[in-house]
Amino acid sequence: MKKIMIDAGHGPETAGKRSPDGTLREFTFNEATAICVKKLLTTEGFTVIFSHDHSRDVSLSERISLANKLKVDAFVSIHANAFGNHWNEAEGIETFTWLHANETSTRMATCVQQALIMRTGRKNRGVKKADFAVLRDTAMPAILVECGFMTNKEEAYLQKSIHYQQQCAQAIVFGILCSLK
Repeated sequence: MKKIMIDAGHGPETAGKRSPDGTLREFTFNEATAICVKKLLTTEGFTVIFSHDHSRDVSLSERISLANKLKVDAFVSIHANAFGNHWNEAEGIETFTWLHANETSTRMATCVQQALIMRTGRKNRGVKKADFAVLRDTAMPAILVECGFMTNKEEAYLQKSIHYQQQCAQAIVFGILCSLK
């Protein structure tokens, strides 16, 4: 049985991780989507572990340490993007791997990105590489997904909707399943 760690990026109190009007906290979207991902993966026979805690901010080092200690088969971090602190036109979905990602991480990122674009119809910002700690320091295939911009009025509105959260979760799960075949 495969073990997947799902990370609702940041935490409930992380400063600045909000839409410009304050009506959406990034963690609210991340956690709701993560819960849906867990339900869907569990029905597929996976063991799903959360790296986050809805009652406190969990440090990056704690998240990474837990993933490595439990020897999970994959690490998936879910986020809502932002460009500055004001409403703007930045939009779309992008998925990240580490700068020196292994083949499994690259395949997972590609599958998840394609599924998200097909499921949501949002702008495709592509698969990108970054030196994020959760990608660099985890010992298993790892991706970080940015499911649209909180600083774009249309995408912030979508991120507040259960329908969009479910669409993102379904696409993430589909991408994970396709990449692990």
